[in-house]
Amino acid sequence: MLSFFMFAMKKFNLCRLLFTILTFLQFVIAYKPVILLHGILTGFESMELIKNRIEQKHPGTIVYNVVEFGGWSSLDNMWYQVQQLGENITNFSKQHPDGVNFLGYSQGALLARTILQANPDHNVHRFISLSGPQAGQYGTQFLHLYFPGLALRTAFELFYSRVGQHTSVGNYWKDPYHQSLYLNYSQYLPYVNNEIESNRSTEFKTALTKLNKLVLIGGPDDNVITPWQSSQFGFYNENGTVVNFIDRDIYKEDRIGLRTLDEKGKLVMVTVPGINHFMWHTDVNICDNYILPYLD
Repeated sequence: MLSFFMFAMKKFNLCRLLFTILTFLQFVIAYKPVILLHGILTGFESMELIKNRIEQKHPGTIVYNVVEFGGWSSLDNMWYQVQQLGENITNFSKQHPDGVNFLGYSQGALLARTILQANPDHNVHRFISLSGPQAGQYGTQFLHLYFPGLALRTAFELFYSRVGQHTSVGNYWKDPYHQSLYLNYSQYLPYVNNEIESNRSTEFKTALTKLNKLVLIGGPDDNVITPWQSSQFGFYNENGTVVNFIDRDIYKEDRIGLRTLDEKGKLVMVTVPGINHFMWHTDVNICDNYILPYLD
């Protein structure tokens, strides 16, 4: 009986030791903090499902869900948002010198990418763009909510103007049939995509090539990001035909580092059919299957 008791105690102590080791490893091998940035005319609440799922599946992960520029303020000029958000996000990142992960949704994906480019000393490890208009937007499906009566073919008259450039949408509106106006009037997208050289072109590229992983998520049934391939840097040519990112100058000339990342195996394209634009951040399966696997 005594020998059985001693044997049981040894097994109990062994189990307790294993439990202690596993608990310790959970904190040693921790996931990096995650920054979440919401889309247009929504707010941090819209990203709560992703936040909660990360915390549930990756216990102990710190998640910073950006609260600024919710609702109508999300229509503010993109450079203004970059400037205002950049400082807070940089301060958060500095608290975690081992690096952070950054996920932006919809307009927030383009905004997040620009924040990285504007802060080339960032320590973002992995950046996930969730259905963002990275190559621009040329579709009015959702814009009627904000600009009643706006017609696709004449939208350039609004957006390529001084007034239009005060709006976030105007900053990344890219009309393939009015490229000269786009390059002359757009104050934002041609610069962050290095279609127009500036004194920041080099750092805009350097900042992205620092990433350990760039994940571009989109799909053919999005119905808001137009063309949907913009979420993966594809876009219309001057004839209205969609050109895959790998055949566009932004990749071939490596303007912002996409080719560099690709050649190093750091560029990931994720295409998911059957998902509309308002499901990407509200479908738990999307989070489990296409977001969590890319967080380290």
